[in-house]
Amino acid sequence: MGSSSSSFPPRNIYLDVEGKVQKVVFSQHCSPCDIKELLCSSSNLPRNSAIKVVNPEGAMVSIDATMPTNSPNFLYKVVPLSSDQPGDREDMFQSVLSQVAEQFTRAFRISELKAEVTNRLAALEKRVEMEGLKVVEIEKCKNDLKKLRDEMTSRGGSRVSCSCKFNFSEEGKKVTPRRDVPTYPKYTLSQETIEALKKPTFDVWHWEHNEMLSCLEFMYHDLGLVKEFNMNPIILKRWLLAIQENYRNNPFHNFRHCFCVSQMMYGMIHLCNLQGKLTLTDLGILMTTAVCHDLDHPGYNNTYQINARTELAVRYNDISPLENHHCAVAFQILSLPECNIFANVDPEAFKKIRQAIITLILATDMARHGEILEGFRQKLDNFDFSNEDHKVLIKCCDISNEVRPTEVAEPWVDCLLEEYFMQSDREKSEGLPVAPFMDRDKVTKPTAQIGFIKFVLIPMFETVMKVLDKCELLIQHSLF
Repeated sequence: MGSSSSSFPPRNIYLDVEGKVQKVVFSQHCSPCDIKELLCSSSNLPRNSAIKVVNPEGAMVSIDATMPTNSPNFLYKVVPLSSDQPGDREDMFQSVLSQVAEQFTRAFRISELKAEVTNRLAALEKRVEMEGLKVVEIEKCKNDLKKLRDEMTSRGGSRVSCSCKFNFSEEGKKVTPRRDVPTYPKYTLSQETIEALKKPTFDVWHWEHNEMLSCLEFMYHDLGLVKEFNMNPIILKRWLLAIQENYRNNPFHNFRHCFCVSQMMYGMIHLCNLQGKLTLTDLGILMTTAVCHDLDHPGYNNTYQINARTELAVRYNDISPLENHHCAVAFQILSLPECNIFANVDPEAFKKIRQAIITLILATDMARHGEILEGFRQKLDNFDFSNEDHKVLIKCCDISNEVRPTEVAEPWVDCLLEEYFMQSDREKSEGLPVAPFMDRDKVTKPTAQIGFIKFVLIPMFETVMKVLDKCELLIQHSLF
């Protein structure tokens, strides 16, 4: 998983196209749909044609990233299928979706986009039920969930405190200072990976923890944040390790989610040219907020914390207990000299950085979603990038899974539902109220996905589009 391009050399396929040799090159990361489109284009066929590939002996060749390579002396041939020949139902869906996606790519007016969204939402419910799990990582999440359920069962269903990994009553710190040079394996990013990392289409499921740490480290160097804040590179490594160690192994709110949100922030900085609109200090605040925004998340949301009267709810007086906790953990880590990436920042400047990060992390509480979005709308007419706190940017990244390609986005839906079901099962066993959208007996994947896209994600990105160039490209991915 997540190796450099040298581990996966491109594949060469040679075709007989009207008596001429046509060479086709593709990566092993390409999906069958992408390879079919490439073969169609190379054979002068419409991009969405139904096709099959045969060798000189007439045998059919599979169309996927593992298809056997050949030579110019042993040519494959692309044969179009007649319209009445039965085809793969999934190919039909992909063909239709690709056509709609192409229309969306040419659409720049929001009225046209909304009309297409209505049609796509109607088809989405049928499609998601037909598709199985596509990512091996989901199996790992399910195994982790089973362990958590077994732990709940062993406790006999009695109500227990939703404890946090940081115990503020203890004399010492949770994070053990690391004075040695961090030893996580260094992953050298290929140029292909560097370019992909700047795009919202980046597939976050192909990377191990040490590779994600290397990617985050690269982002800080690439944006100029290491130089701007005069960071010690070794301390940056220690800080990232401490961050990773203090995300719990939840189905959804885990270190991969932290990386996903941080990579989307990095992608939006490049996609929307935020480097030309914001200061380096602003970019550092946004990236650090994304990295820290869900630190030590226990897997049970604020509603559970408040209803169960947990230690976190009592400590923070029922006011965004989780988000306050994420902030506290973030700055407890930064309080360690071995992990303080802002050690060389002027104290007055650090006070402003600290306040900005706290403001942004607290803004990720979905209970404040309507309030924050409405406040942003009221500033649109006189929006000033240099005089805003940019809460809406971190919110966009936090809920950005559905703007990624389908094969990247859908596994996150399964992870989130698993975490919801884990909470609702616990709420039932403890006699607490259960939200319908988290109840395994009431919610379905299609309704959960469609409702979120229609009522939360699209309104948010429609609004942000009014001040950020190219942001409309993100919405196109939310459905395709």
